Formats: sequence, C-alpha cells, structure tokens
Amino acid sequence: MQLDLFGKRRYKVNLHMHTTLSDGGRTPAEAVQIYRKAGYDAVALTDHWFFGEGEESEDLTILSGAEYHTKGNGDAGEGVYHIVGLGMRHAPSVTMDMSAQQIIDRIRAVGGIVVLAHPAWSLTTPERMKALRGVDATEIYNTVSGVHMSRRADSSLLVDLMAMQGYYYPLIAADDTHYYDGTDNCVSYIMVEAEDNAPEFLLPAIRKGKFYATQGPEVHLLRDGDEFVVRCSPCSEIVFLSNLVGCPRVFTGEGLTEARYCPREAESFLRAQVLDADGRAAWTGVIPLRDVKQAP
Repeated sequence: MQLDLFGKRRYKVNLHMHTTLSDGGRTPAEAVQIYRKAGYDAVALTDHWFFGEGEESEDLTILSGAEYHTKGNGDAGEGVYHIVGLGMRHAPSVTMDMSAQQIIDRIRAVGGIVVLAHPAWSLTTPERMKALRGVDATEIYNTVSGVHMSRRADSSLLVDLMAMQGYYYPLIAADDTHYYDGTDNCVSYIMVEAEDNAPEFLLPAIRKGKFYATQGPEVHLLRDGDEFVVRCSPCSEIVFLSNLVGCPRVFTGEGLTEARYCPREAESFLRAQVLDADGRAAWTGVIPLRDVKQAP
C-alpha cells in the first residue's frame, strides 16, 4: 500500500498474467512470488480457459480470473477478441464456439468484471468495440504485446477513437505476463484507490474506475474551474489528449509535477498521460466534456 499525492491509499495491482496452467513460463506459485517481491498488493491469475480462484492474503491478494477468446485462426479481419474476466464467483459456462458477446454475458452472469484485452494487438476496430455490450474496462497498455513477437502494446489510438464517438472506458495497464524474463513482468499495472487490498474493496473500486494506469509515475487529472490540471510525480513530459488535433498541449521539462490546460469549445473529451525521465508512462482515465455515452 502507498499513499498518493492526496494522502489516499493506493494498491499496486496486475490484472492480467499467465502461468504454466496455460501458456505462461512460471508456475502459479512462482509467478505470485515474483510479483510479491516486486511490491504488488494484488494480482489476478488469468490463464487461458482456466478459472483461477481468488485467495486473500495480507501482503498479496490473488483475485479470481481467467482469459477467454473467440474461435478463429487469428485473422484480425475476421475479428479477434480476448476477454478477461475478474472477480467471478465461480467459473462461467463458456465455450470457444461462443461469440464475444456471449462470453461477456456469461462472465457478467457470475458477477465478473469484463476487460477487453489488448485491443491494439487484436486490431479490434472501433466498430467492433461499439458492438460489444457490458465491457467494464479495456487495456490502454499491454506489456507483452510490445515485446518478443509483438509490437502493438499501446491502445491509446483506439481509446481516443472510441472517446471521439462518445464511448469511454476505465483504462487499465497490465503485463499479460507470459515470459517472466524481465521484459513482460512487473512493468505495467494499476494503482487502485481502496480501503484495503481485500477483494471486497478492490473489485468495486476497479469496477468504478477508481485507479490510474502506470509503469511507475503517479498521475491525476482534475477539473479546476474552466481549467484541467494534471498533478503527478516528477516527470519529463505531460500531455493532454482530446478529439481536437493541432493544439499546443504538450509540456516538457525536468521534474514537472503540474500542468494546466483550458479545453477549447470543440473538445468533447480529455485525458492525460505522462512520461518520467526513465521513459515510464502513466495514463489517466477519460473525462467527458459534454454528454457522451458510457462504454456500451
């Protein structure tokens, strides 16, 4: 547990990782120990088609989880959907022959949080994202999707295209750990605002989007009258992003901890991201500036 810039409790959580129960390189016990040593407060073991039960612990909580995907040959033109279920009461009744929407519905039926995994890696178009109902969050950054055989880790463009059309999601950074070789473990995570790291506190906070996504920096986007302000740990770059292109809203320097921006009339949403001196990023959620649709 850490206290953030405002004195609120924050818990370090990785919500997507694999073990030898599917295609991961470490056993569940080994994987948990790696994250425990790295100072995590909670993880979810989300092996493919294997329901991982939760386990409470004072130093590292394990949240129940699994990852499911639709049947196909991996051709993104036909649709590739990987869906993570978190906090499920028990294993959902799902099969690979089901559609993405059917899988989502089954996860929700057992009380699970639905995360659309690595949409950039999957080349999930905005049209396909808009067709899904009941998605609670999506991954803005997926570590393993940027190493070894992959180079599409960052889903920021898809997040912005969705927000531009009036749809926004809580944004998760996660490792999706497979290799455990230092490239894809203990890199990207969320910092959850909660009273405790027990599932009954973490899961509702995650569902409500009470977290920021990060690889190290702390970041907050707040409204202050007509302005928006980013407050963060010392960074070298602060960027405001919206539907409006060509606006001067990139701030650079050494040890930046605050930046302010007054949105233009045409802007319909705003989010922020920062980079620290080591190149580690952090992302806020999307703030709507006028009437928009919630994520479907």
